[in-house]
Amino acid sequence: MAPDPNSGSGSGTRDETSVKVPAKDPKKKDEKKDEDLSEEDLALKQQLELYVERVQDPDPGLQKVALESMRQEIRTSTSSMTSVPKPLKFLRPHYGTLKAYYETMGDSDLKKYLADILSVLALTMSAEGERESLKYRLLGSEGDIGSWGHEYVRNLAGEIAQEYTKRQSDEAPIDDLMELVQEIVAFHMKHNAEPEAVDLLMEVEDLDLLVEHVDSTNFKRTCLYLTSAARYLPGPDDMLVLDIAYMIYLKFEEYPNALQIALFLDNLQYVKQIFTSCDDLLRKKQFCYILARHGVSFELDDDMVADDDDRYVLQDIINNIRFSEGYLTLARDIEVMEPKSPEDIYKAHLLDGRASAGATVDSARQNLAATFVNAFVNAGFGQDKLMTVPSDASSGASANWLFKNKEHGKMSAAASLGMILLWDVDSGLAQIDKYFHSTDNHVIAGALLGVGIINCGVRNDCDPALALLDDYVNKEDPSVRIGAIMGLGIAYAGTQNDQIRSKLTAILNDAKAPLDVIAFSAISLGLIYVGSCNEEVAQAIIFALMDRSESELGESLTRFLPLGLGLLYLGKQESVEATAEVSKTFNDKIRKYCDMTLLSCAYAGTGNVLKVQNLLGHCAQHLEKGETHQGPAVLGIAMVAMAEELGVEMAIRSLEHLLQYGEQNIRRAVPLALGLLCISNPKVVNFISVAMHALGLDKEPVDKPLSMFLTCSLFSLLDFSQVNVMDTLSRLSHDTDSEVAMVGYVYYQLRAAVISLGLIGAGTNNARIAGMLRNLSSYYYKDANLLFCVIFCPNCSRSSTFGKGSINSQSVPFRPLLAITVSNLLCCDKLYLQSKWTSLAGIVIMLFACLDMKAIIVGKYHYVLYFLALAMQPRMLMTVDEHLKPLSVPVRVGQAVDVVGQAGRPKTITGFQTHSTPVLLAAGDRAELATEKYIPLSPILEGYVILKENPEYREEH
Repeated sequence: MAPDPNSGSGSGTRDETSVKVPAKDPKKKDEKKDEDLSEEDLALKQQLELYVERVQDPDPGLQKVALESMRQEIRTSTSSMTSVPKPLKFLRPHYGTLKAYYETMGDSDLKKYLADILSVLALTMSAEGERESLKYRLLGSEGDIGSWGHEYVRNLAGEIAQEYTKRQSDEAPIDDLMELVQEIVAFHMKHNAEPEAVDLLMEVEDLDLLVEHVDSTNFKRTCLYLTSAARYLPGPDDMLVLDIAYMIYLKFEEYPNALQIALFLDNLQYVKQIFTSCDDLLRKKQFCYILARHGVSFELDDDMVADDDDRYVLQDIINNIRFSEGYLTLARDIEVMEPKSPEDIYKAHLLDGRASAGATVDSARQNLAATFVNAFVNAGFGQDKLMTVPSDASSGASANWLFKNKEHGKMSAAASLGMILLWDVDSGLAQIDKYFHSTDNHVIAGALLGVGIINCGVRNDCDPALALLDDYVNKEDPSVRIGAIMGLGIAYAGTQNDQIRSKLTAILNDAKAPLDVIAFSAISLGLIYVGSCNEEVAQAIIFALMDRSESELGESLTRFLPLGLGLLYLGKQESVEATAEVSKTFNDKIRKYCDMTLLSCAYAGTGNVLKVQNLLGHCAQHLEKGETHQGPAVLGIAMVAMAEELGVEMAIRSLEHLLQYGEQNIRRAVPLALGLLCISNPKVVNFISVAMHALGLDKEPVDKPLSMFLTCSLFSLLDFSQVNVMDTLSRLSHDTDSEVAMVGYVYYQLRAAVISLGLIGAGTNNARIAGMLRNLSSYYYKDANLLFCVIFCPNCSRSSTFGKGSINSQSVPFRPLLAITVSNLLCCDKLYLQSKWTSLAGIVIMLFACLDMKAIIVGKYHYVLYFLALAMQPRMLMTVDEHLKPLSVPVRVGQAVDVVGQAGRPKTITGFQTHSTPVLLAAGDRAELATEKYIPLSPILEGYVILKENPEYREEH
């Protein structure tokens, strides 16, 4: 008998009754639930329950009718699934009953039909990890898999991946799984679910099947997903994925896209296959423009281009013979041909009244700084106001500019003419020839270096650079030898020229050769054989390192030898392991430095997280004073992470921590690493805080003359920089109490920050930083010592002033890197970073030199900055017609949008403006044609793009 609810009996009685008599009757609950259903739903529920009863009927005829009816109800409800379909919800209580009855059935078609239904019901009812949906599908009738709906197919694909992994570990057969995979992939490819098809094939390690299933409607989306996924895959899977994308592009004759992937894979056989597969001469010309932009040394043969005249024209395009002509056409079109002087960059006339009180100091150091500013701002324009002015055109000051510099300054001044005449081989060699007749060895050395700079990125059958420089490699004067060696390295970067190799390896083996000559020989060999893993060059550099004395190993220039060795393995990952083992036998003074340099170079642009962690581990160590290997480790973090956007963000965050908690030698390298991560892409807020804190601009500077000098340097080179966020400039404070103890640290880090700010503002335009730095220059203007600081202008010469803003740093990418991405295809396609190793090498050499500025950059080796010529590339879009003549067409230029995996035809740019070509492209910009009158022969509108008329275009009147 139930207790009286009003009774005051004890708690024990209440507990007992609550156990014996449930609070709610389950039958009543179900009845109430049924009452909540609509008449239509209730009828469906009762109908399905009847089907379940009939399925268990001994009459096969009734069973078949019931199964068919149930199948029809489920298929109708699961074709488009936004919530749990009602048939599956109503059949949930009967799932166990149907499973039990299935086990009692004999083998027949009816049992297979029931297995099909159980497979679908398991979609929502199966216990996690049981994979019952897959189990019953394999036991079922093997009908059309798509008839059960997309969600069922997706679930099945997930279970297949789990089952495949289990069978692989158990070494069980997988034939039945692969048959099912074929069906699922075919279904996905027909229903615009290409990413899911690719993911499944990656899980079952059979991506080759993809080539059979792509068609003309989906291959572009498929390949876009493949190339994007490759960034996040470990090796060698990433190369396999790109290989599949290459084959698909080739199958559908999308040769330009296939060429981009071939360049990334560094597979010249693929490049040759593309030329031989394509019969259209005009498209082959576009291929040549792409090869030229990526700086690839490639020789055409009869199989690729049969006609001799056509082959000659195409080879000239690859060799960049008329590159200067196109660049000057761009300059004239956007009206920037007028040469600029260093004063135009400094904008001294905008300083306030205090500026006029300062005396003008005409020192050799100031002139040297102006030389570099002049060289980079007028790079490629063929004229300036210092070096190319005729002797009778002025009072003589400009004509005698070369001799306003002293000793090694003359070398940089003479070489600056090569930068001004960049890429113009015919005119440039004629103008620089006069310096070869000088009696001053420094002038001759500069002329030799200038010859190399003029020929940078330009190939010529006559090899004028080799003909001119060859005789000077073995001269007695070290400066002349260095000029010739650097010239050869810059002119023949990436060409793997055996004739030059034999000459430079002989210098490495020469016991009497000066250390600086040996160091620059190693760097030039690394450039010429960049990314080649050449064993002979590697052995020569290793023996040269082993032959160095104890005192020489402590010299800054000796560290160029490990860098030259690292350049041989740039981006080659595991290929460096044998050389890395050999490096462990080196002297303790250089061993760790060599290890870090090799690791950083070998995994540059790969985004390898494990290597970044390894490098961070070395940076976390607190070492004794005098250790130098942590600097390359910091740079290595940036080099590895630079090609992928997420990696760049994580690296910046890690570098900020190093800046706060790292040792001084680490903190000095952090601004350099940040500059590399954001080169020519100034949209990084925190870096500005880092640099300004390093400059001490948020408080009274530790060393006023030095800070003023560095401030002026920043101003002169970031005059037009586009560092668009200044609100965080004062985020970090600067401790000025320990003035004496900290002055050395500040001295180094200030310069690193100057260089890095120049790097991130390279080729961009904005006046905000210029105004701030101009005010600081005015404040310190009376101190003439600050002008010494302008020497660092070339350190930032990659900044916005060079090329009057029309040239961009070309190694990063990509990420594009780079990055690099990436090469640094300005439309954010960082996939192709690896085809621009020479560009990255030029920047890396400069940054490694900046790790010891006092000995190299501020010392007599300031001309190291000219290695940056390797990374300079016009940030232009030039459209030409079928006869390769400039053709002006409207284009839309806007921020690139990631459309990977999006259905339909989404917009690839946003916030665009319409311009007429030629146009300039900034980092992150993408261009597309704004007219249907022409068809571009390249999918990426950057550099030279050939347009052909659209035969289907009709003018609208």
